[in-house]
Amino acid sequence: MGVFQIESRAQMQSLHQTLPENLDDLTVQVALVRPGPIVGDAVNPYVKHRRALRADPEFVPPYDHPLLEPVLRDTLGVVVFQDQVLEVAIALAGFSTGDAESLRRAMSRKRSRDALERHRRRFCEGAAGRGVDEATAMRVFEKVVAFSEFGFPKSHAAAFAILAYQSAWLHRSYPAEFLCALLNAQPMGFYPPATLLRDGERRGVEMRPPDVNRSGAACTVEDGGAAVRIGLGYVKGVGTRAEGLVAERDAGGAFTGLGELVRRAPLSSDQLASLIRAGACDAFDANRRRLLWELPLHRAPAGVEGAAQLALALDASPTPALPRMTDWERMVSDHEAMSLTTGPHPLALLRPSLAADITTSDRLLEAPLGPVTIAGITIARQRPGTAKGIVFLLVEDEHGMTNVICPPAVYEHDRIAIRAEPLVQVWGRLERRDGAVNVIADRVAGLTHAARPDVGRAAERAAARAAGTGAGQGGHVADLRRLRAAAPRANSFGRGRR
Repeated sequence: MGVFQIESRAQMQSLHQTLPENLDDLTVQVALVRPGPIVGDAVNPYVKHRRALRADPEFVPPYDHPLLEPVLRDTLGVVVFQDQVLEVAIALAGFSTGDAESLRRAMSRKRSRDALERHRRRFCEGAAGRGVDEATAMRVFEKVVAFSEFGFPKSHAAAFAILAYQSAWLHRSYPAEFLCALLNAQPMGFYPPATLLRDGERRGVEMRPPDVNRSGAACTVEDGGAAVRIGLGYVKGVGTRAEGLVAERDAGGAFTGLGELVRRAPLSSDQLASLIRAGACDAFDANRRRLLWELPLHRAPAGVEGAAQLALALDASPTPALPRMTDWERMVSDHEAMSLTTGPHPLALLRPSLAADITTSDRLLEAPLGPVTIAGITIARQRPGTAKGIVFLLVEDEHGMTNVICPPAVYEHDRIAIRAEPLVQVWGRLERRDGAVNVIADRVAGLTHAARPDVGRAAERAAARAAGTGAGQGGHVADLRRLRAAAPRANSFGRGRR
């Protein structure tokens, strides 16, 4: 996860099947999961030939015609790179370099149907002159024309493969540093920061919350690579103002309490409140409600004579007995303030109240094939134009992620939940193939029906009364709505692919 070019679920599933062994194999892998090779029916034959080659090093892949062997030997008999379009036209149909380039340009303009038809006739005639039957020539031409759907030149794929290899090496060798760099480079890539954070935890990296006395403006690595500290810039509303806060701390020393932070920090009341909600002031007092209640007392009116003395006097003002936030409320507060949490995963908190038949992602490798129910946060949604109306969801729980395949009929029936709900429950069929685990959805629904977590229920009801939000099931549904609003949007469908 987070590895350049091969982090998508389609690439991950394909990697299980192709098992690249060197940079050349990785170059093919980078180029293989693209619309051109997919439409040109190159993926399945390549995977099949890779398996055969692993089983028998003497295996020779089949070719549509012997003339194509020199051109397609490195890609096991299929067209993977854009360069091969030109080479196939030259080898099979006798095109000149200029004719082959003209074909490539015609393919890049989808409106040039007449131009493609002229090239088709020229291709078949040239192939016939070299002893190729018309059916074979037509079949090869269709594979070539599939690259009008976009494919990589080999040089481009090779450059990306080098970056993918370097990223994978860093991911494995320096997980904390790699994760920290990814978090500081957002927005980018396929996954939101909250998902990258969970992946880091599963790889042994401790994630630490923001802290006004320990965090930098950006995320930092701590304890020699054992942990990553969330930067103050991740707090919504603070952003680049975090640099001024860190500069003040470096110049004047650590902040000893909320009152001193309010007086010294170059931040507004709203920005300070965001820091409190994100847990960045927990070192002063773990009760975030109390800190939020006290914040206005420390914010002396600007321009008032003796304002500093007034603020100091208010430091000693009595504070009503306010209950601490529960784990669930802290998680919601974190997501509202940062779109992530270093505390428990939402599904870990919901798990006690979910139906017993909901299977966690870590059990899908061993669960019986057939009917299965899962639940989690929707991390990504994709509806590629090459998938014939199928929608792919990536659903995350506290243990990992699950690929969900939504057939067209399911998408039409449950469109709203698939498109808009961050928290979903999926009923479907479990399938495992070549190391890939998928759930074929029969139904998708929002997870707003979940019961309130049992842990700390009394405290939550008291907090709900104090906040005027009500208690019980209705309060929890409100929390879910807040979490939905705070959650980062999953990758939306590509333009023109709805």
